[in-house]
Amino acid sequence: MLNNRKITCLMSSVFIFAFAGLSSQAFATSINEVLQEGENRADANATAQQQIDSVADQTEKIINDYRTVVKVVDGLKVYNSLLRTQLANQEDEMQALSDSISNVALIERQIVPLMTRMVDALDEFIQLDTPFLQKERKARIARLREVLERSDVTAAEKFRVIIEAYQIENDYGRTIEAYKDTVEIDGVTQEADFLRIGRVSLAYQTIGAGTTGAWDKETGQFVKLDDAEFKNQVMHGIKVARKQVAPDLLIVPVAAPTEE
Repeated sequence: MLNNRKITCLMSSVFIFAFAGLSSQAFATSINEVLQEGENRADANATAQQQIDSVADQTEKIINDYRTVVKVVDGLKVYNSLLRTQLANQEDEMQALSDSISNVALIERQIVPLMTRMVDALDEFIQLDTPFLQKERKARIARLREVLERSDVTAAEKFRVIIEAYQIENDYGRTIEAYKDTVEIDGVTQEADFLRIGRVSLAYQTIGAGTTGAWDKETGQFVKLDDAEFKNQVMHGIKVARKQVAPDLLIVPVAAPTEE
């Protein structure tokens, strides 16, 4: 009887120990599964974080690219605005040039008769003026008329040479000059030294100082002068004009002003 009880207790102990061993093994398995699940979740979270970081980097890059593009677009807008202004100005200039070109023919048609009248007036003035340097001045008028007829000379150049001729004539009125020319005395042409003082006096002296004379506006011809009064004065004036002697006070024949 006693032995049976011992056997029964021993079997119960073995059963309890076996059950306990089985429970410990199951618990350990559950813990491992939980840990494994935690690791899996951690890996999944790490992967998700990497994806989030990647998306964030891409987003930041897109934003930076967008900001760069916006700056470029703003710059292009300013540049295009400037170009539009420049194009508008160029169009205005082109229109102004077009208008000027259209008016060139009209202006030229108007200025050519004006230049012709200017040359005619200058020619008439020379004919009525004191007759100094006649060959030179008449040759200048001839050249002006020749220039006016040339088609290869621009209107601007024609106008320039005419103004230059006027300036030369204007300068004669405030300069003193000595030059050689011929004069007719008693029907005989003789060489002489001429003395021009502005336009107020034109005197001559034949070579060797044989005859001294001056232009008389009233008679429109050269007249002889009194040698005792004017011979030395005209001779000295010629030397002054040629800068052979220092400037000095001269006594020269001057036509008296006429009352109109």
